Amino acid sequence: MNTFYGTGVAMVTPFQADGQVDYEGLTNLINHLIDGGVEYLVSLGTTGESATLSKDEKKKVFEFTAKTVNKRVRLIAGIAGNNTYEVVEQLRAFDTTGYDAILSASPHYNKPTQEGIYQHYRALAENTPLPIILYNVPSRTGSTMSATTTLRLANDFKNIIGIKEASGSFDIFNQIMRDKPEGFMLISGDDAITLPMMALGAVGHISVVGNALPRQSSDMVRLCLQGDFKAATKLHSSLVEFTHLMFIDGSPAGVKTALKQLGVCGDVVRLPLVQVGAKTAEAIINETQKISAEKIFA
Repeated sequence: MNTFYGTGVAMVTPFQADGQVDYEGLTNLINHLIDGGVEYLVSLGTTGESATLSKDEKKKVFEFTAKTVNKRVRLIAGIAGNNTYEVVEQLRAFDTTGYDAILSASPHYNKPTQEGIYQHYRALAENTPLPIILYNVPSRTGSTMSATTTLRLANDFKNIIGIKEASGSFDIFNQIMRDKPEGFMLISGDDAITLPMMALGAVGHISVVGNALPRQSSDMVRLCLQGDFKAATKLHSSLVEFTHLMFIDGSPAGVKTALKQLGVCGDVVRLPLVQVGAKTAEAIINETQKISAEKIFA
């Protein structure tokens, strides 16, 4: 059950200038992250702009990513949606080669009740070929999965192994940590509060910032897992401004700007997303250069 302890990165999907998937950039990104010491990767989560990729593009990205990772680290596939039956069909058709789990966000837009959220995940759990990690992200879905619903799912389905929590609610975090079954993983979905979440017992994070700064992000999380919060806080503090800048003009536009500065891949995003403004880009470039020069590692 320690499979997803540490740092996972919700990978961006690099695009060429014409908007097509940039597979050379994706290769560079995967190697950048693995060389940076992360424990696992997430393909086509929200940060991967999965909502703007066609079914055929998703299939190709999933296959290419698994082949390129080549079992060097663990790999999660982002498969979600607001049509439960369609998500079930995607799970049934998914080629699991190279993948270890599914990350699936609570349904967006429909704003289901807690019972609706439970029944959605029940259908997924009964049809998934791989373990499921829940994803609670109210800022994007428009509804919050309560701690009671999370715990009900964790207790009823052994193949639901954890939750990526991005609600920002420490009341929810506290309830999950107090009442969860043994082995069920609380994973931070918010870079800014990973450290305090780990102080409560979270096992790591699925990071956006880690796309650009995998070494700093994963070092910080490992220090937390070792109980050295003093050293972890130093790393956390060094990333506060960078983390803030990543989301000023939207994600993943911010982190793609940093990745371009680092020479990993381009900064193209697909509509309706747009690139960050000139002022934000300048600030991101300056902060990226500063952190790269300081080389703050554990």
